[in-house]
Amino acid sequence: MGPDSGIAAGTEKESGTARRGWGRIAAFFRKETVLCVAAVLAAGSVCFVPPDSGYLAYPDYRVLALLFGLMLVVAGLQGIGLFRYLGFLFLERIRDTRQLGFLLMALCFFGSMFITNDVALITFVPFAVMTLAMAGQTKRLIPVVVLQTIAANLGSMLTPIGNPQNLYLYTAFDLSMGEFLKDMLPLALLSFVLLAAAAACLGRETLVPGRSERAAAPDRKKLVVYALLFLVCLACVLRLLTWPVMLTVLVLTVFFTDRKLFRQVDYFLLVTFLCFFLFIGNVGRIPAVSSMLRDLIEGRELPAGVALSQAISNVPAAILLSGFTDNVRPLLYGVNIGGLGTLIASLASVISYRLYGNGEGARKGAYLKTFTLYNAVFLAVLYAAALLLLRR
Repeated sequence: MGPDSGIAAGTEKESGTARRGWGRIAAFFRKETVLCVAAVLAAGSVCFVPPDSGYLAYPDYRVLALLFGLMLVVAGLQGIGLFRYLGFLFLERIRDTRQLGFLLMALCFFGSMFITNDVALITFVPFAVMTLAMAGQTKRLIPVVVLQTIAANLGSMLTPIGNPQNLYLYTAFDLSMGEFLKDMLPLALLSFVLLAAAAACLGRETLVPGRSERAAAPDRKKLVVYALLFLVCLACVLRLLTWPVMLTVLVLTVFFTDRKLFRQVDYFLLVTFLCFFLFIGNVGRIPAVSSMLRDLIEGRELPAGVALSQAISNVPAAILLSGFTDNVRPLLYGVNIGGLGTLIASLASVISYRLYGNGEGARKGAYLKTFTLYNAVFLAVLYAAALLLLRR
């Protein structure tokens, strides 16, 4: 073997390493697209506003602390199997497919109000896949999962802790719990009526009893601990506790009871928030750009929230738009119903699509058609309702 062959082998090896490196980068970008876009925007804004002490005032530390705390607590509750156990308890009372479809939808709708829309889907979509398979009703899987996805996105809009965009806007605009619930309740009620009607259209077939075993009950001691920590988070949401106190209690408790939960926190989401805070803070210090964006958005918060959510998802849309308007109610409506529409309008929708798509015999094309149709109908009806509510 001559020297040329050795050089060729070395070059081929380097080329393969480079391809694997670019492949990993591409995979990361596909998985964390919003984070990558936020990082590019933040880095670009630094070119116009050099780093200084003012940067420290950009982040909303209370929002970041609450997000971190809620992710810890919900991971703990999910880890002990609480949500799955509750699902099986409800399932024992089901007699036909119409009741089953309604239950699987309702679990996501009401569960998302307290455990966030993405966790509700991570918990109850696999539960639906398993339950429908055991009942011999896999033909209903696509519409049921689609309804679960819509239910999680719409149920979560009722509470500040239901999704990240609500938590951010609730804190950023210093809303009270009463104000928030009063603004969001009409849309949430209409959403549930629409979902119940859609579930009723799934058809009815009698189910054979005794098709599954009950899930194991969660550990009582851990359940008490996580329930108390959830109340601590809720006290911070209600401004009964400061965020440093809440964060200290949660971190110390989790560290001494179940420190592996720290690995289950979505740190990429927290970094995404930080990048958008940096971008918005810097843009706000460029008078010409800030004034132009405010003029474009003021009075158009509802359509802007819906439209921008379709392209970059509703969480970053809420953060971006909030920096250039003082009208929180139409913005809340826009970024919440804006979670309907495209698959990326809400990142929770991507989660349920992946959960369905990873299953054996998944029909992704049929799923996307059904998803798009259902979302278009729900978005049209709720957008019209939001317009009427804003004119009152």
